[in-house]
Amino acid sequence: MRVILAEDSTLLREGLVRLLAEEGHDVLAAVGDAEALLEATENHKPDVVVTDVRMPPTHSDEGLRAALEIREKWPETGVLVLSQYVEKRYAAKLISGGGGRVGYLLKDRVAQVGEFLDALDRIGEGGAAFDPEVVRRLVARTSHEDALGRLTPRERDVLEKMAQGHTNASIAKLLYLSQSSVEKHANAIFDKLDLPQAAGYSRRVLAVLRFLGS
Repeated sequence: MRVILAEDSTLLREGLVRLLAEEGHDVLAAVGDAEALLEATENHKPDVVVTDVRMPPTHSDEGLRAALEIREKWPETGVLVLSQYVEKRYAAKLISGGGGRVGYLLKDRVAQVGEFLDALDRIGEGGAAFDPEVVRRLVARTSHEDALGRLTPRERDVLEKMAQGHTNASIAKLLYLSQSSVEKHANAIFDKLDLPQAAGYSRRVLAVLRFLGS
């Protein structure tokens, strides 16, 4: 996979470069600010960009804004955003443009090498990957909503895994269900959230957006 890294911490950036190279990925560029990230993305057209949310000069949301610009200008490029903290609004912003090729992980998750690499692979293959802790925080924020309150515990489990970016086959494996059962739960979720079939819209993405509270 062809990857660009954007991280202002030299130690973490070089560690990620080494990790990805050891896993056989081609690191096209490793930069320390959002402007350099956008320039490298335009020049190299990577498969996936991995970027921190907060980067110079203000260390606020430069990385996020660059990620959103990349999704708009180069939608074929996947984006994996790393953040030190759970910043709920960012997850909704990222997924609002579509459910594929996007991810949001806490930096602590990078230390779990297998989980980080799995998220990167899923995004590179066109899927999504959202940190379970982010999803749990968003569940806490939205648990009072009537529509979500109609879901059974198992349906909420399925929707939570959807929000993390898992496919039906992956959800079936994680929850020890058959794939047909997952599909039935998914359809029940769409019905209870009042998400009818409509041309041009993905009920799966709409359900996740509702779940994220956007």
